[in-house]
Amino acid sequence: METSLLLYGVLVVLVGFERVAELVVSLRNAKWSFAQGGVESGQGHYPFMVVLHTGLLAGCLVEAILADRPFIPALGWIMLAVVVASQALRWWCITTLGHQWNTRVIVVPGLQLVAKGPYQWMRHPNYVAVVLEGAALPLVHTSWITAVVFTVLNIPLLAVRIRTEEAALTLAAAR
Repeated sequence: METSLLLYGVLVVLVGFERVAELVVSLRNAKWSFAQGGVESGQGHYPFMVVLHTGLLAGCLVEAILADRPFIPALGWIMLAVVVASQALRWWCITTLGHQWNTRVIVVPGLQLVAKGPYQWMRHPNYVAVVLEGAALPLVHTSWITAVVFTVLNIPLLAVRIRTEEAALTLAAAR
């Protein structure tokens, strides 16, 4: 196995570990949210989201190996920078939201909408990180089919997810 593919495998595994860290934080925050009277919405789309994000990681490696995708430095290094930037944005979102951040849609009635950090400039910055990472991670090692498939499948998922979050936040504000 060539060195670039081995290093790419390490990168994808590290992103996988990052996802596990997110899940640990999410579980802790879900417990806190439910203890504060949090209400969950959108459980129906969550399994698809888990499968899609897991498929992204698997697809990156499977395509790079089976299709013998090359590492093209001009593309790969730029995409690696985008992956790192997307991770930084994601963790900025997580730390800004604190206990309110979750991989599920759980809203605690009575809490103020967060308007600091990246949320002072946009409503859903975490999804910017998701979109960037979904395109960039596969392209680090030219797994373009994975990038396209993830992006196409992620569009309707994000539409449902954002609609669900907006409805949940509107309902919580009305209480």
